[in-house]
Amino acid sequence: MLKTFDDLNKSSCSDCVDMSCAVSLLNKAQYNLLSDNSLESEIKKGEIIIRSDSLISNIVYLKTGFVKEFVIGQDKEMRIIQILKNHSYLGLHSLFGDKINHYSYAALEDLKVCYIDINIFKQLIKSNGSFAYQILKDIGKENIYNYYRFIANSKNNIDGRFANILLYLSERIYENTKFNLQLSRQELADLIGISRESTTRIITKFKKDGIINVTRNSMELIKLDLLQKISKNG
Repeated sequence: MLKTFDDLNKSSCSDCVDMSCAVSLLNKAQYNLLSDNSLESEIKKGEIIIRSDSLISNIVYLKTGFVKEFVIGQDKEMRIIQILKNHSYLGLHSLFGDKINHYSYAALEDLKVCYIDINIFKQLIKSNGSFAYQILKDIGKENIYNYYRFIANSKNNIDGRFANILLYLSERIYENTKFNLQLSRQELADLIGISRESTTRIITKFKKDGIINVTRNSMELIKLDLLQKISKNG
């Protein structure tokens, strides 16, 4: 269920230990303005944070946890675009292009977010070039990485696509070769763009070949060089 403002708790940015790099570039008056127009909320695993086709009224800052960004296709199947981790802004792509959200966002675990009034956020972008530059820089880096990831996936077979996703999760999301995986098998399939059955088969294959080690909630990349080779040539 989406949160209403009555459900949210008033927060102060001055008390936040999870602020973004962009916020650190604001002057005192701008910092206070942001603080006065931000509301903190705790989100439970599985809850929708932003729904596609809804009007943009807030920018959501992810303080803690992991979120999936996704769309529902005409075939009614989910396509996960990317995974977002703490210190990310949700909904920025739509902010600069339209009045409605074009992606949905859901919590992969219990987490904390801050809802920022969209008009205040736009005001800060217009009045502080350094703040705006950092926001645009982060969007640009994210778009470039995802572009090349999608291109690679379109050319690769299933082995290569699975290797791509494992490297993506290891390098960009968890920053470790061993990590707890918040994604279900179905969500992992939705991220790769294959069926759940195919995902299960490829996990079993990679585990049998000693490329990865998998338990119920964790993943470890053992043969990293081989994964990179599969990703490149698969």
